[in-house]
Amino acid sequence: MKIIIADYLYIDGNFVENLAIAFESRIEAVDLPENLIARYPEAELIRAKPYTVIYPGFINTHVHLEFSANRTSLKYGDFMPWLDSVIEHRDDLLQACDNEMMSQECNQMLRSGITCFGAISSFGTELEVCENTPQRVVFFNELIGSNAQYADMLYNDFLERVKASQSCDNQSRITPGIAIHSPYSVHPVILQRAVTLAKQHAMPLTTHFLESQAEREWLEKGSGEFKAFFEKFFNTSTPVTNIEEFLHAFDTYPAHFVHCVQANEAELAHLKAKGHTVAHCPRSNRYLGCGRLALESLEALELPYTVATDGLSSNDSLNIFDEFRAALMLHHKAPVDLLARKLIKASTEDAAKALRLNNGSLKVGKDADFALVTLPELPKRPEEIALWTLLHTKEADAVYIEGEQYV
Repeated sequence: MKIIIADYLYIDGNFVENLAIAFESRIEAVDLPENLIARYPEAELIRAKPYTVIYPGFINTHVHLEFSANRTSLKYGDFMPWLDSVIEHRDDLLQACDNEMMSQECNQMLRSGITCFGAISSFGTELEVCENTPQRVVFFNELIGSNAQYADMLYNDFLERVKASQSCDNQSRITPGIAIHSPYSVHPVILQRAVTLAKQHAMPLTTHFLESQAEREWLEKGSGEFKAFFEKFFNTSTPVTNIEEFLHAFDTYPAHFVHCVQANEAELAHLKAKGHTVAHCPRSNRYLGCGRLALESLEALELPYTVATDGLSSNDSLNIFDEFRAALMLHHKAPVDLLARKLIKASTEDAAKALRLNNGSLKVGKDADFALVTLPELPKRPEEIALWTLLHTKEADAVYIEGEQYV
């Protein structure tokens, strides 16, 4: 048993003083320090540095490790030129991205307080890295394939990757999941099979959705920049599905919809009605010229969202605090202190619910996953701690996963 004491604990969206946490692999009690010391006299006592806040470990719900080699290869500024550059440089980037490189990126996430992440895996190449990283990983095996001629072959390959992630050692902290690449890239027949598979095994499910205006035009009208793209690379000029059909494929099982920048109010309302959630990737959306996800629309619908870095194919770091600060700037009309609190909630409690995990809050029975953040001085106004955390933090001061310290 261990007892950790800090100036503040982040509990239910508030910053509470004069409390401590008793924990092993899970949180056993939250109480006054003197009460916990009396209750567990043999416990190891840990006193955090002055001005420290204990947060639940942050959860990065959507990241692509396989493209971690990208620095200047891919073209930013607009979605379709970026996608063309992915096709052009994909093989070289994948070859250059070895296990050591992906492990370094996992460590960067860890040092920024990310104790869990959702890894979107197109090829399964990062499975070994995810097995060995200390973080919890929801390993989203990605399904892609819009050509009916090759659908069965692609689905069988996908199934083999799912089985490989299911066979991981329990000590690896891996949860197998399923990712649907996007409406424009997955045939409806295999899409339905994959959703059914996720439902049968109660696996987390996610998908990219309406990231760009070009995607919307293609799905609605079969025209625009995607038409030229599909004619050039896939010898087809007709989308395999439409927005409504794709949405309804998920009606029986909640999923985590990523981006949604170009989703309209009716589509967002449908996501809310069916129990879905949204992943917000501020820097990726900005760098690829996709637009701004209107968080105010999600909040009006009470549609939960998370904050994610996406991968280095469309970002410059996997640091969650870099992402938070970008969100503060992107949503420039939102009250900055209130937005800071919402972003932290989105990346802890709401993210844990979206990925079906037993962490994300400092409550009894939850996994003992913590990020300790030390502020430069004692806040004059405790209600602004969230904002000062986001503005002043580059890395967490300490990180615990399942009760063990890793930073």
